[in-house]
Order: sequence, then C-alpha cells, then structure tokens
Amino acid sequence: MNTIKIQTTQHVEVEYPLASVGDRILATIIDGAVMFVWAIAVAIVFAAGNWFQEGGMGLIVFMVLIYLPLLCYHLLCEIFLNGQSIGKKARDIKVIKLSGESPSIGDYLLRWLFRLVDMGISSGLIAIITVAASGKGQRLGDMAAGTCVIRTRAVQRRAPVINTEENYQIVFPEVHLLSDEDLALIRKLVYKAKQHQNHTLLEQVALRVKEITGIQTELSDWDFLKTVVKDYHHYTHGDMEVH
Repeated sequence: MNTIKIQTTQHVEVEYPLASVGDRILATIIDGAVMFVWAIAVAIVFAAGNWFQEGGMGLIVFMVLIYLPLLCYHLLCEIFLNGQSIGKKARDIKVIKLSGESPSIGDYLLRWLFRLVDMGISSGLIAIITVAASGKGQRLGDMAAGTCVIRTRAVQRRAPVINTEENYQIVFPEVHLLSDEDLALIRKLVYKAKQHQNHTLLEQVALRVKEITGIQTELSDWDFLKTVVKDYHHYTHGDMEVH
C-alpha cells in the first residue's frame, strides 16, 4: 500500500494511504452515474412540462441545464464538498495538497482544467497511466496543482509496546473514539504545555478530549491526559480490560 506523510498545521506528521487507481475509477463511475441521473431528471421535467414545444428557447434552456452542471460538476463538488465529489465521498477519498493544507479554489480550478486532457481527450487513459506511474498517485491535474488523492482514514501504525504493565486495566474505554492523529496531537500539546508550564493549554487540551469522548472525571488535567494516552496505547494493542 502506497502512503504519503502529511505535515498538519499543528506540525504533526500523519500518514495517509494514497487512493488506488481502482478507487479513483470507481469514484469516477459513481460520479458518472450521478450526472446521468441528473440529465434524465432534467429531461423528464422538460418532457412533463411540454417545454420542448416552446421552440428554440426551450431547447437552449434544456441544453444549459444539462451541460453546464455536468461541465462544472467536479469543480463545484471539490470546492463546496472539501475536496470530494459524490463518488469520492462514496469511496472515502479526497483531494489534499501535498503540504497538508486544503487546496485553494485555484488548485481545484487547475485540476478541473487538466481534466480535459486527463479524462476528456484521452478518455481517462492518460489519468490511469500517470496515477499508476506517479509515486504519489497524481494525474496531470494533481501535478500541476501540487495535490494528491488520499484515503480519508490515516494509516494505523501499531508500534511495539514499551513499558507495558502486565494486566493493565483500561480506565476510560471511551478512548476508542480517538484516532492515532488525535493521540499524536494530544501528546505533542501536552509535552509543550509541560515544557512551558502552560496550564491554560493543558486545560484546553483536556477539555477538548472530554468533548470528543464524553468522559467525566475528577482527575487533574495532567493525570487525566496521562491516563488517556496510556489507555489508548493499551486499547490499540488489544488490551480491552476495563475497570
């Protein structure tokens, strides 16, 4: 499985699997089906309303309602659905910048313009070849925009257990609601808070973790976060005993 490491805005390195050629082809097929349904729906509405009988103007309106949304479908979806089309959402894949930032409208526009070459002129052959050959799964549009398409779930890496306590009992089973990315950020922020004696930051991190997990506890912020990190470590290594 090919992966890419992304540096988030919080300076946490997260590893994501790249979307495969198969994922992207299936997403394209789903998007094609969505566009087909749209075209059929517009045709049915026009036929039911006898708007085709209005002569040239009715036909012009029909063509605009059919082709304009289809032409701009991918561009508008990626702008308004945060890097995803309906097909991409169905396959759990999305467009991101190689820098880890969200692409700008200009980036989406570049991808859309190059789609005419990647997907249009060559009927998708160029896109398949470049995605398969590129080390980062990029078609020409991605190369121009500095983007790639990833699976939305980060790679789960299970590192060897260090200083594992025998028969450890998980205190907060709600840690299953956290992700590896969450834990990496928690550990980084807690380290920073302790290093600079920033109790406000520690309190904010603890509050955010409680919001995500719904945990209620009388433990101090420091003891709570230490326990969360330890619980998550044991949870991801299969130790599910709870007390």
